[in-house]
Amino acid sequence: MLARGGGPTLLWRAVLTAALVGAVGLLPWLSRTDPALTVLKARSADRDPTPETLRVVRDELGLDDGPLTLLGRWLGGLLRGDAGTSWVSGAQVLPSVAQALGASLLLMSGALVVAAATAAAVCARTLRLGARGRLGARGPGGTATAMLAALPEFLVASVLAAVIGVQLGWLPALGWYGPRWMVLPSLALGLPAGALLGRLLHDLLPGAFAEPWALAAAARGVPPTSVARQAVRRCVPGLLPNVGLFVVGLTGGSVAVEQIFDIPGLGRLTLHAALAQDLPVLQSGTLALVLLAAGAGVLARLAARLLTGPALRDGALHSLHRTGPAAPRALPLLYGALLAAVVGLGLPRDPLAVDALARLQAPSAAHPFGTDALGRDVLARVSHGALTTLGFALAVSAAALVTGLLLGLLPRLSGPLVDTVSAVPPVLAGLLVAGAAGSGPWTPALAVGAVAWSPLAAHTSALLRQERATTHLAATRALGAGRRYLLRHELLPAVLPPVARHALLRLPGIALGLASLGFLGLGAQPPSPEWGLLLAENQPYTERAPWAVLFPAAVLALLGALAVTAAGGVRLPRRRERPGGPSVLSGPSGPSGPSAPSGPSGPSGERSTPVPGWQSHRPDGLLTPVPTPPAEER
Repeated sequence: MLARGGGPTLLWRAVLTAALVGAVGLLPWLSRTDPALTVLKARSADRDPTPETLRVVRDELGLDDGPLTLLGRWLGGLLRGDAGTSWVSGAQVLPSVAQALGASLLLMSGALVVAAATAAAVCARTLRLGARGRLGARGPGGTATAMLAALPEFLVASVLAAVIGVQLGWLPALGWYGPRWMVLPSLALGLPAGALLGRLLHDLLPGAFAEPWALAAAARGVPPTSVARQAVRRCVPGLLPNVGLFVVGLTGGSVAVEQIFDIPGLGRLTLHAALAQDLPVLQSGTLALVLLAAGAGVLARLAARLLTGPALRDGALHSLHRTGPAAPRALPLLYGALLAAVVGLGLPRDPLAVDALARLQAPSAAHPFGTDALGRDVLARVSHGALTTLGFALAVSAAALVTGLLLGLLPRLSGPLVDTVSAVPPVLAGLLVAGAAGSGPWTPALAVGAVAWSPLAAHTSALLRQERATTHLAATRALGAGRRYLLRHELLPAVLPPVARHALLRLPGIALGLASLGFLGLGAQPPSPEWGLLLAENQPYTERAPWAVLFPAAVLALLGALAVTAAGGVRLPRRRERPGGPSVLSGPSGPSGPSAPSGPSGPSGERSTPVPGWQSHRPDGLLTPVPTPPAEER
């Protein structure tokens, strides 16, 4: 039932949905603001909020009845197909939400096409070499991809709108009137998402090309294109849960892009409703995103089962994650040194010094990164902002990794939770966290951290599901290994490195989340040099002073290159081979004995389970008996 979730999983999903919608309904009271005043300002900013006027608004909306009564009325109307009317415009809610959802789904479809093409371009070289059995010649690479994945969506959107839409005039930059109007926003959303998905697929492909079927196909002369296609099919099931999260994120989380291109999408509608405390619109939009997230998650899990086939049921898979050499350390050291040099050069400078005579100056010896609209040194602001932005991003990434791993090991619990959390746009999460915990410097970090763990949990669950169906795990279990031993010595060593690499790839995205909240005015406030606020302040001057935006974006891209190249060094440690053979192990083979089942990788990359008197030298990783010498030779 729903990808074998079962009745308890459906009940847990319903409870989470009700809790999220209820929290949204409590937003005005959580934020300790007067909803009547907020709605009045949204209706008419010039109207004087006299006590009599506020009383009229309060009586009209029924605010004195309390949030629970209002929520009950909205749910009762929803069961009859009526989501009420907007508190601000007075229009029916369902038609406006349906129209906004249609625009967002259309934009999401275009972004997914761009993301798929970008991911294919990222993995093209690995596919070409792997299909021909020459992956050993593959270099580290990935720098350009890392920089593309690290660029903020709103910055890509601003540059595309300013250069292609305004200066060159090739495509329209504002509005939503036809297919030509969706090209630029689809590129702005799809390029970073495709770069990240491409890196995740790039991480899995070497394991697929080292499996016995790929080696046998190459030996039989199967065309390389067929081998590459099957390798992609082998790796895609582990990525489908994250693809489902991208579907929801591109639908409801593309608020900044919808703002820049003036797209009447669901993310923008939810943002305006949250800021105006228009509860009927906000609750309906949130419920639509939750339903979309649940549907995308279920379809992703079903598709993963169909693509994997009966091998998942029969425990006949091979592990895609093997021991291997660490990536070269020169690139991460180089990028780290460059980032440290930029931060070190700017720290002695004053990031708050205003010089009206030096406004928007180009880069020079006095100001290597130029100045902003107030004459402040951009290098100083980038350097001082790095201390807070990188500190928050590292703390959130570490917490997200631990949380994602722990919850990913419990897929029945975390599956519905991931779908629900992924449906919350970062802006709404920021408003909810600010309402519950108050506004402060940690508010953006708490808001981003509340949703940053979900991709890692989905990745952990997908890898765990496939790793539990591998032949070496079945052999280890047959030798008497218990659950605790399997978790510590088989499952975690196979799942932890790829998820840790994923977390490092997400580090620039965490910084982007903090920057996006600052761009939308929900993060740090002026005159803080936080990177999101820095980009937001300088974005209107992109055409006149592009250096004020390009240099902060370049530093953010440098962070992405550092994260990706450092992620390449996260590998399982190599195990020492005993002189008697690659997989010979003496001593008791029980999980509690001193020589519990473990062993190095075989030729195919499949982790074998060595047993006394047996060795694995076959490409399929099966165990064969070691010939026993005669007694006189012994």
